[in-house]
Amino acid sequence: MKHWDRQMIVVARLKAKPLLAGQVVSALAFAGLAWSQAWPVRADGAGEMIRALLFGDAVATAAMIAAAFAFRTCWRLWRRRGSYVFHDGVRLYRGSTLSWPLAAIRDVVIERGALGVPTLRLVVDDDSEVTRALVPLPLLDGSAEAVRGGVLFAATGMRGVPGGVTVN
Repeated sequence: MKHWDRQMIVVARLKAKPLLAGQVVSALAFAGLAWSQAWPVRADGAGEMIRALLFGDAVATAAMIAAAFAFRTCWRLWRRRGSYVFHDGVRLYRGSTLSWPLAAIRDVVIERGALGVPTLRLVVDDDSEVTRALVPLPLLDGSAEAVRGGVLFAATGMRGVPGGVTVN
């Protein structure tokens, strides 16, 4: 992967099957909710069916919006699955939205989130006590140790002397 003038090095990829399953489940949930909203008024015409979808049960409409958002999220992750975590020698990128300078990365740790899903998280030196989520382990294609090593190698290799080197 080449980014204008710098060579991009892929550190982590995502599995395709969980993302495709998420798309299918969210699409089925959306279709089922829409069907349950529109089915009772099907004899009244298309206009009444659309009104029932938009202004019927507020909880079902909110659930349909959540299912559409879940589908969009899984779709975007699926499209970026081949190069989800990568670096260019200067910055570490996650997907197409977040990036951190390699010089600010101190460590990569595994933590469980609020839902109990283990996630690789970055410890970034920016005077903050919060770690940054890098990739959930169930979606990671490969081992967490390999990704951790790749990120730390890129981060320490850019500072000249690797942080994990000991001299005997």
